[in-house]
Amino acid sequence: MAQAAGIDIGGTKTHIVVCDVDEPGTRRELVLPSADWRTGLGDAEADARGLSRLLVERFGAELRTASIAVGAHGCENTQQCRDLEQALGAHLDGPVLVVNDSELLAPAMGAENAIGVVVGTGSIATARDADGELVSAGGWGWLLGDEGSAAGLVREATRAVLDRRDRGEPLDALGRRLLTAFAAADGDELALAVTEAGSAEALGAAAPEVFAAANDGSEAAAAVIRDAGDHLARLVDRLIRRGIRADSVVAGGSVVERQSRLQETFASALAVQRPGLPLTILDRPPVEGAVARARGLAVGIP
Repeated sequence: MAQAAGIDIGGTKTHIVVCDVDEPGTRRELVLPSADWRTGLGDAEADARGLSRLLVERFGAELRTASIAVGAHGCENTQQCRDLEQALGAHLDGPVLVVNDSELLAPAMGAENAIGVVVGTGSIATARDADGELVSAGGWGWLLGDEGSAAGLVREATRAVLDRRDRGEPLDALGRRLLTAFAAADGDELALAVTEAGSAEALGAAAPEVFAAANDGSEAAAAVIRDAGDHLARLVDRLIRRGIRADSVVAGGSVVERQSRLQETFASALAVQRPGLPLTILDRPPVEGAVARARGLAVGIP
């Protein structure tokens, strides 16, 4: 019986689902740290060797002939996706498709002609143009951008707290929560701690405090979240201005899936910037999008 494998390669973990093409309910799953098999970003041949070895070791040699769809963190443009696709094709015998991991959101929800927006550790909006080229907006990393992401929210919240201090205003709930989260006694220590956070993951760990402060009544926190929603809507608008034809937007990622306040501000801003363009929040694992694409490959749908 023909098999299909959907693979979501994230920066932190890899999620693999193998199923029979004609009986998708028959599934085998594996979740493991990406570092267990991936040596780093940017080496398509190393990724292909590691992933093909992993598939055979964990699921058997018959998976070499399966239809395989991969959503890969680190494949940031069309050529990088093609490079990994071709490298995997040299190790496997079945059809292979590689897309950016953000492109799994829409097929996971059964959406076509949708813009995918990831809002987690980082943030980015992606879609394919009429020629099949990957087009993106945002995703510049926590130092330069990623507004709306966990790290971006904490960065902007810290700026709001320090701005209040510079204007001689007292700490509000946002300031108190961030000082506690970073074990800082005052604004100077907070600025130093945030500057030395060292990674998006370390900085973004305090993101729940921003939402908690907004729930406590902090207008500064609420403004940071509103600005984040506005920025995410602008990412969508920029893709459409660049010629992307979209019927909907699907957003996923740890922050937007868990925080209803950000969902609401994103939806409100999108309604203003692109009236009539609906927003759907991912409610299932992104790997389901890879499974859908893999099953499509098996029946000749690219």
